[in-house]
Amino acid sequence: MSTKQHAHAGHHKDQAGRVHAHVAPVAFYCAIFAALIALTFITVAVSNFDFGDANIIVAMVVATIKASLVAAFFMHLTHDRVFHTLIFLASFLFLALFFLLTYDDVGRRGEIDEDYGVPVLPSTGAYAPGGLTPHEVGGGPPGAKNDHGEHKQE
Repeated sequence: MSTKQHAHAGHHKDQAGRVHAHVAPVAFYCAIFAALIALTFITVAVSNFDFGDANIIVAMVVATIKASLVAAFFMHLTHDRVFHTLIFLASFLFLALFFLLTYDDVGRRGEIDEDYGVPVLPSTGAYAPGGLTPHEVGGGPPGAKNDHGEHKQE
C-alpha cells in the first residue's frame, strides 16, 4: 500500500472508530482565533449599548456565533460524521428552549402591584398565588384586613 493511500485509510467506513487527525494550516487556526477575539470585542462593545428588549437576543446571537466557530473547527465537527453534528445541534436546540421558557418566566415576574411589590392577577387585581403575601412585604392595599380579619391600622 502506498503512503498516499495509507494516509487516507482512516476516512473509510471500515476504519470507523480509529483515531485520525485532520491537520489544518496554522494560519487557519490563527484566523479562527482572530475571529473569536474580534467577536469578544463585539460582545464587549454591544454590552455598552441599550437595545431594549433585544439585549438578550443580540448577546445570544454573538455567543452562538462564537460557540459555532469553536464547535466546527476546534472540536472538528466539520470533519466528523453528520450524526454527531446533529446531536450537538439538538443539544443547543433544547438549551435554547430552556432559555426561552426561563426568559418568559422572568419576564412575567415584572407584573406586580407597583405600590406594594406584591404579585397580582392582572385580570382581577387579586393577589396571585405563590408570591409574597401582603403580610410578608409589610403592607397591603388600603383597607385590607390583617390575619385576624380586622382592618389594618395605618
